[in-house]
Amino acid sequence: MKVNDSAPARRTQAERTAATRAQLIDAARKLFSDKGFAEVSTQAIVAGAGVTRGALYHQFSDKTDLFAAVYEQVERDLVADIAGQLAQRAPLDPLEAMRVGARLFLDGCAAPDVQQIVLIDAPAVLGWDRWREVGARYGLGVIEAMLANAVAEGAIPEQPLRATAHVLLGALDEAALYVSRATDRERARHEMHAVCDRLVDGIAGRGG
Repeated sequence: MKVNDSAPARRTQAERTAATRAQLIDAARKLFSDKGFAEVSTQAIVAGAGVTRGALYHQFSDKTDLFAAVYEQVERDLVADIAGQLAQRAPLDPLEAMRVGARLFLDGCAAPDVQQIVLIDAPAVLGWDRWREVGARYGLGVIEAMLANAVAEGAIPEQPLRATAHVLLGALDEAALYVSRATDRERARHEMHAVCDRLVDGIAGRGG
């Protein structure tokens, strides 16, 4: 019997499951970004994903569980995008890399999906503790690595890196929330750029 080499290979069950999960997350991300969590029905999500309601509940326990997966994806994408942009701008001195990283974070938070999903809905839907835990999982390591590099290069004095990273992450989260709730977001973002620059200078011992 001749095998048709051009015939597409059958996907495994694991591949089908992963594809269904990805379709649901992609559809939900767009809907949550456009309308907000409360205004999106599970029926709209499964229709957008092109799957059955049973497929949704096979992958996720409920709409909140799906939202949590979407939130993680948005956070992961945001951090990856910032890291990629920083790599493209290399070489930067350690302090400038921290300043640019803070600006890129605030600019990234202006994207509609980040604003609605990460800054507006996630704290309310998931609770502050879980919202903060996910944000820390993706951002804390990046900030701590940048601080460690700055210490190694002599750009900032020796200090507790994990503690300092937590303070910086908290400051960036608050800065993003401030911008997202401002009437004039463009002006608020530029103001926060300057605030973050001064924060980096303070860590380097250049404040005053």
